[in-house]
This record gives sequence, structure tokens and C-alpha cells, in this order.
Amino acid sequence: MTLGALFDLGVPVDVVVDVIARLGIGDDRIAVKVIKKGSVRATDVQVRLDEPDPNPDGHGHHDHAHSDGGDGHSHDHVHSHGHGHSHDHSHSHGHGHSHDHGHSHDHGHSHDHGHAHRTYRDIKKLIDGAGLDDATVARAYDMFDRVARAEAHMHDTSVDDVAFHEVGAIDSIVDIVGTAAALAWLAPSSASAVSVAMGHGTVKCAHGVLPVPAPAALEILAEAGGVMVDGGVARELCTPTGAAILAATVTQWTPAPPMVPLVVGYGAGNLDLADRPNVLRVTAGRLLETQAGDLVRIEANIDDMSPELCAHAAEQAFAAGAVDVWWTPISMKKSRPALMVSALAPAAIADEVAGVLLRETTTIGVRFDRVTRRVLERQVETVETEFGPLPVKVALLAGRAVNAAPEYEACRAVALEKGVALKRVYAAAVAAWHRANRS
Repeated sequence: MTLGALFDLGVPVDVVVDVIARLGIGDDRIAVKVIKKGSVRATDVQVRLDEPDPNPDGHGHHDHAHSDGGDGHSHDHVHSHGHGHSHDHSHSHGHGHSHDHGHSHDHGHSHDHGHAHRTYRDIKKLIDGAGLDDATVARAYDMFDRVARAEAHMHDTSVDDVAFHEVGAIDSIVDIVGTAAALAWLAPSSASAVSVAMGHGTVKCAHGVLPVPAPAALEILAEAGGVMVDGGVARELCTPTGAAILAATVTQWTPAPPMVPLVVGYGAGNLDLADRPNVLRVTAGRLLETQAGDLVRIEANIDDMSPELCAHAAEQAFAAGAVDVWWTPISMKKSRPALMVSALAPAAIADEVAGVLLRETTTIGVRFDRVTRRVLERQVETVETEFGPLPVKVALLAGRAVNAAPEYEACRAVALEKGVALKRVYAAAVAAWHRANRS
């Protein structure tokens, strides 16, 4: 579904076809066509599995095609929406802004149909030997790493030795690496999601009958700080692969910000759902706040609230659309130690953010004032380090880099995988960026 939506948005199909060919898992693996799901026109992507796996391990393969899963580079905002059951947002603040709403990665079949098994070590060799660009490799590893860590935790094994029964199959390798290539081409500077529909019931997989949401999908979302909802359907609406795509793409779990839509894409799912079209919608747009620097600052002084409640209040303000939230130590009447909560929000949603602060804190009033901010242009560059490729966010002033900071979540994921201190990974990324940009 993700590939279909991104193709429909404008990502060239050849971008993914070329990556699949480089992986050496067979030619002509995907078929792309426009279909209707209910009353909605959408792009359907089928992954052909009827060719022999060139790297089998004796577990066999199965013979069927599997489906599920812009008009140019770097739209300011991409917003996707899975109709009816998945309310996930991905967005970025600034150039190349991406927003995904509704990653309902519906497979429409049980997970026990004889895919070839691979360890994560095998998959790494496949990716490393493909000669892919750094941005695609970094995104693909981020997605696979998240599934591997979840499986290793559940089954008490090492990350490299995790056996990918479902995700190691041809279809999911295409899903993950193909999506990584499509997102690398689109190059969003950040992304957000408000929630992901998981479904309920049970699913049959290589480990037997498991509850929905699948344990690995839950582990992945928990690690990423993702927000889940049921979705109202007794089916698996988000698989571990879908959860990994979201977790690796989303940088902030918040609703879609105000934006001007530019282009829309729809991806078709395999299932036919009785009460809704099973599609994933992606909208590329430009943020209103990028065009006009005026924002509203909402503040309140608080001297009677437990500090334990502060983090939740800030998270809820972000979820309502605030672009920034912070706490400042202050002194109030009778020299009482206190906190001031401040939030920045576009004028269109300032009342909603204020309502969150009134509900989630003990204040009985908030104050407003208009502020103007200037935001530097941002882009993401991938650098090679001793720990592998890592993304670095670069801030530009008049086209010249003035700040560079490694992406926290990517560095954290590598630190957990390698068993090293996060500060070492962070420092390695900074040093690699400076070596590559001495001029």
C-alpha cells in the first residue's frame, strides 16, 4: 500500500525497479496498475513470487503475487491517510516536508505460506552487496533493524541471528527496501503520525496463532513511542513491516499541520473491507507556517502541579498541533518555585492547543501573544561512519550549512544494535559530516 501510494503521488516506478534489480532477487518482481477499491481509484502494487529465490535455504517459496504494503522532489509536506481505519500522519516542518496518514499495511493472508527463511545477517549481506545509494541503505536498515530488535527481544536471541520467517521473504524485502528507495527519492526532511490502526483478533504465523496486534508490531511501536488505535476491524491492519515503515519514517507523532495540498496519491490494499475503501492516501503539500512566520505563543504560570504530569501535557500539546512546547522554572508570589509552560502553534489551531493546556495542567487561564520566527532551510545528508551510514540534519542559511546534527532516533537505533554508547555513535556521525564538508 505504501509503495502504491508513493507511486501514485509521483515517485517514479523505475526508482524501485532499479533497486530490486540491484538486490539480485530476480527481475520483473513488481507489477503496478491502477484499480478501484470501492469507489476510490488507487495504485495497486503486486510483488511477483513465482520465480525461484536465488538464495534459498531449503524452506521453499510460494507461487503467487502479493499486494500490500509526487510530481517532484522535496514537497514541503506529504500527508497520507488510510481511509476509515488508520489515522497516521507523517509530516516535516520545512522543505521536503512529508506527512503519512493511515499506514494500514494489510496483507490479506495468513503469515504461514512457506516463505524462505533468512537471518538478519543474510539480509544485511543482500543489502550491502547491492550497491544502493546511502540514503536508501540507511532507511532500509532502520526499518529492518526495528523488526530485528523486536523479534530478538521476543525470542531471546541476538539481533543478527533473528530468523525472518515473514519479513525475510521476497515480498517484504521488496516492501521495505522499495519503500526506503521511494522515500529516499522523495527526501522528506521530517515526518509525523497521530496514530496507527492495528485491528484485533488473531493471526496465524510461523510461531503459531498470535493475537492481533502482532507482538512484533507492538514492540516496534512501543520503542518508537507510536500511538495505536484499534480501527474497528477484526483483522490485522498493521503488520510488523508496516509498523517498521512508520517507526522509521515518523519523527513526531502529531496530527497533520495546516498546509496547502499540492498532489495526492492513493495506494490500494489487498483486502476488500466491508465498510470502507482499503486505501492509503498520501498528500504532498506546503506548510502554512513555512509561508508566513507568524505563530501564536500560549503560556501559563503553574505552581501547584506535580512535575510527573509535565511530560504528558507537553505530548498532548504536540499532538494537538503545537510546533514547540517547553517548560521554564520561575518564581511566583510568596517566592514559590513554579513552572511556566509555553507552546507555539499556528493561529488556526491556537485555541485547540490552549484547550489542551487547560485540560492537562492545573492552570485556570492561559495568555496569548503573536510571535514571528525565522526557520532555516533544512536537508538530510547521509554520512558513512564506523557504525554504518547515518543521517545528519543540516540547516542552511543562504544555501550555506551553518548547523549539522545527527538524527537522534537513527543514532539511538544503531547504538542499541551495536551495544555501544549513544554518544559514540553521535560523535562519529558529527565527525564524518565535518570530514565530508571541510570546505
